[in-house]
Amino acid sequence: MPAFVTIPTSDLAASVDFWTRGLELFELPGIPGRLVHLRRWASQDVLLAQAEGVPAQPPAMSCSFACVLSQIDSLVEACRAVRPDSVEEPRDTPWNTRDVTVTTPENTCIVFTAAKPFDPVSREARNLAAIGITPPDAGRGDGEERA
Repeated sequence: MPAFVTIPTSDLAASVDFWTRGLELFELPGIPGRLVHLRRWASQDVLLAQAEGVPAQPPAMSCSFACVLSQIDSLVEACRAVRPDSVEEPRDTPWNTRDVTVTTPENTCIVFTAAKPFDPVSREARNLAAIGITPPDAGRGDGEERA
């Protein structure tokens, strides 16, 4: 686990239900009644820790998970099925991703972010080029050095 978040919850069972059914993480061994270890993909881990209370409002920070574009719509549907007001509409970003923000039962903001197909003539490509990020040369393979 090179990086993970620890999220306090006053209702461990409800939190596990949302994280597993809505966000589609799976449960790993934890400490019964005290700590639940969840994972999505390798190195995408969450620890849910039993606590006396949770913040009334979501914090200013968020935690992001990478996903693939085809997962965004099903993630939104799954979250709405478990907790209807937990998820915002997906939005496209200037850096060529589609993001969806979810507020969990613990008032934690989770962002799922997926790369969109790269279109070299798109507005997003121009945004990236403006900050020095350009696509590899056409016809150049991965791992080849530039001349």
